[in-house]
Amino acid sequence: MVEDIPKNPSFSLDDAFSDTDDNDPSIEFSSIAIRADLARAVSYSQVNEGLGDAEELPYLDAAGDTTESLPEPPSDGDISSPALDVNQLSAKFDSVSLSESPVEKPSNEEDHHDIQNRPGVTENRHGRRHSRNDGDSEVRHHAVCSDESHAPLDASQESQLSSSPPEQTPDTPVSVSESERPIERPTGQTVHIRTPSQPSTPVTTPSTASTPPLPLPFHKPTRSTGPSVFERVISKTRPSFLPPKSKNEDQKHMADWENMMKRSRAAEEKRRNALQERRLARELHVEQSLNIWEKEILPDWKIVYRNSVMRKLWWAGIPTKLRATMWERAVGNSLALSQDTYRICLARANRALSAGTFPTTSLGLIEQDVQNTLPSLHIFSADSGPMYADLKDMLYAWVVSRSDEGLGYVPGTARIAAMILLNMSAGPGFIVLKNLLERHCMRSFYGGLSTKDDVEAYYRIFDTLLADGMPKTSNLPSAYLRDWIVPLFIDHLPFEACARLWDVILLEGDAFLYRACLAMLAVLESRLFFPDNQELLDLLRGENKAALEVARREGRPMNGGKYEIYGVDEETLWDRIEFMDNWWKESTWNRLLRRELPDI
Repeated sequence: MVEDIPKNPSFSLDDAFSDTDDNDPSIEFSSIAIRADLARAVSYSQVNEGLGDAEELPYLDAAGDTTESLPEPPSDGDISSPALDVNQLSAKFDSVSLSESPVEKPSNEEDHHDIQNRPGVTENRHGRRHSRNDGDSEVRHHAVCSDESHAPLDASQESQLSSSPPEQTPDTPVSVSESERPIERPTGQTVHIRTPSQPSTPVTTPSTASTPPLPLPFHKPTRSTGPSVFERVISKTRPSFLPPKSKNEDQKHMADWENMMKRSRAAEEKRRNALQERRLARELHVEQSLNIWEKEILPDWKIVYRNSVMRKLWWAGIPTKLRATMWERAVGNSLALSQDTYRICLARANRALSAGTFPTTSLGLIEQDVQNTLPSLHIFSADSGPMYADLKDMLYAWVVSRSDEGLGYVPGTARIAAMILLNMSAGPGFIVLKNLLERHCMRSFYGGLSTKDDVEAYYRIFDTLLADGMPKTSNLPSAYLRDWIVPLFIDHLPFEACARLWDVILLEGDAFLYRACLAMLAVLESRLFFPDNQELLDLLRGENKAALEVARREGRPMNGGKYEIYGVDEETLWDRIEFMDNWWKESTWNRLLRRELPDI
């Protein structure tokens, strides 16, 4: 036990916060003082083990007031107590030790006076200085300590804790044993409560197993539903790399932009209404010209090759009533198929299906192709489509008719067969289907690997025509041309536009087929200048994200032709086709055909 050390009579509470501490010769720092401060901090951390950084144990001074600091450093006897391990201290502070011995007897009385005579100022384990006069922190930590402790103090201790701290006089020495009284905390450690004169009496608190730690306050995050502060102040009419506008100028420009967009939408709506009126007027004219068709063209349909007026009438569209007859005559029957050809091929297909010898690959392709054929019409759907069975029968018969050549099913055939079935019965329609797909260009794209060289030749022809008509547009025809030709535009254009194109394609042949492809590119020309090749391919496939979003916002149908989202309709397409009369020459087509495909 260390003997009582008298306090320096010249040191008072006010001196602890004096600005002249550095000039006070009575305050000195020695190795024992530094080691005692370090030992005090470690003792405090051991006492608070398991409570975490969020909880600070309070300290009761001699008057019963609570502080956030620890008591003054213990004596030599306390350092060797079970609450503080000497070996642990030696391992932690060897690198900062100022003496050879962990605990050294002070060589003079001033070192002990320097440690003991600082009644109102303590220092916690974070190195912060605290005064026992800090009322707010004392009340808060005293409340936490009172909540955690389950063992109430006796009457004498409560009276000491509730009494106000007496003013210590310099001539009243306080020994280390009188200034500290230990209390055992839940972790088995000892906390010293400073009392003025009574002997130290340990008070043991119950185990922490029955006292859970106080939960930390939880702040529930909230999500704003309105515009953020940044969105309210950012300018939407000037790029971010330019100086900001004033608020009035920004509001004026925003109003101008909204008016401009309103006028643009109104102009686009007016243009669509004008095109719709043109289409209705043209269809009315076609129906009114039925008498001319029956008298002039129906008896001798080849008059259209000799008479430019009749040819122009054909280009305007065939009346719906005469379309089946005119298509049969325009396609012809170069294969010399009989009227029983469809019945024979369908019977062979049914026998193969019953025997299980029909190619399973073709069956899967046919089913998938039928499901994707003209979904907006709902007449070829598997559930309730009235023409679903007829379309599959025609495709089965077509696969059987090609089996002798070793050819299978080609996806896209269902579109052509469906368009034919919408205009004529299955028997005559099968003959039209067979002869149409035997034309050289269609035969090349439907011929599989055996006609790969011919397909490459047609790509070169189209590339040359594209360079002549639209020199600024340069892309690979192989990326999109096959998707247009195999279904004959049914996947990409509205149904009415396809029907009118078919009227002329069946009359004019492969030359007009390529002319229609060039016209489609001309409509899309303003959208084709993409630096990214993937964006260009998405556009040509009808999958441009920006155009799809605009179409959804404007309420356009999304289950029709893929290019309807780009504003490609019948009247717009035919405007481009008629504009090509200025540079399109049949002689150029024939010359390129002889150069690339000399055998036909």
